[in-house]
Amino acid sequence: MRSLHHRLAALCATLGLALASCGSDPDLVVYCSLDQEFAEPLIREYQERSGLDIRVEYDVEANKNVGLALRVREEVARPRCDVFWSNEFAMVVALAEDGLLEAYESPSAASLPAEMKDPDHRWHGFAARGRVFIVNTNLVDPGQIDSWDDLLDPRHAGKVAMARPLAGTTLTHMAALHEVLPPGEARRFLESVDRLSREGRLNLANGNAHVMRLVSEGQCAFGWTDTDDFHVALEKGAPVQAVYPDQGGIGTMLIPNTICIPAGAPRTEAARRFIDWALSEEVEARLAASRSAQIPVRPSVARPAHVKAPGEFQPMRYDLRTVGLSIRARAAEFQELFLK
Repeated sequence: MRSLHHRLAALCATLGLALASCGSDPDLVVYCSLDQEFAEPLIREYQERSGLDIRVEYDVEANKNVGLALRVREEVARPRCDVFWSNEFAMVVALAEDGLLEAYESPSAASLPAEMKDPDHRWHGFAARGRVFIVNTNLVDPGQIDSWDDLLDPRHAGKVAMARPLAGTTLTHMAALHEVLPPGEARRFLESVDRLSREGRLNLANGNAHVMRLVSEGQCAFGWTDTDDFHVALEKGAPVQAVYPDQGGIGTMLIPNTICIPAGAPRTEAARRFIDWALSEEVEARLAASRSAQIPVRPSVARPAHVKAPGEFQPMRYDLRTVGLSIRARAAEFQELFLK
């Protein structure tokens, strides 16, 4: 999603923060895998409001959230991070189940749906993205696309794309399909994806933003991506439409942001204050109104008309903890399939 200019700017900003902090300890250290262009303005405002000196370290696009989660694991003996703000949930659930997160029952989480809260208060979910098909309306009728397995339809051979399911939301999505589809069906789907890509009938992209560009530029007719990538393409004037698939079946998957406190975080009180702020309806509304068009998980949260809310479409019913517990095994399984 980020341009080369933005990536260079982000790198410079990160280096600048690191250099500036060499001589003093910050009041709070946040690891954040939500795209910097969306998270940074909000965190900057909170810093000014709270008076805290906050150091934020962002994940790079290529790591797709995995890099910061690994850092939390690697730093368990000497934690540096006070808050981990993830742009998805699976890696956070895995951290919780391994005993690497602190429990905190934030008062701001009271209105969150039950499925967005860890029963032990180790993580909370908010501000979701939907896993949709982005469709180039100049190349295909969106009415022809309605289900997760339409990528395999011979009518669309060579005209479809999805990201390799090795990281990020595509990995999480494919792991969830293994939980909600009949036994063996998700595996057969991925085997077909791998075969079609080798035959040149399906484009395996480097990430969701790459899929968005392939479809926006007319190199592909449609493909899997996230709603934030779709809205960026729409904003740029691309001839695209989002299809929320499986409305008569398993439903469209929603992947929330999650936020948590790593075990042994050195600045727990500041971390709790930050989480109270991040889980507020104000922040969820701001994310909905931003270019990322995050989908509020609470119906009470204000959102612009172009951002759908659960209730306007059928969301996939799945258990975040179950998917999170499976994520490392699924990642290894998918690597074996797609990197052979």
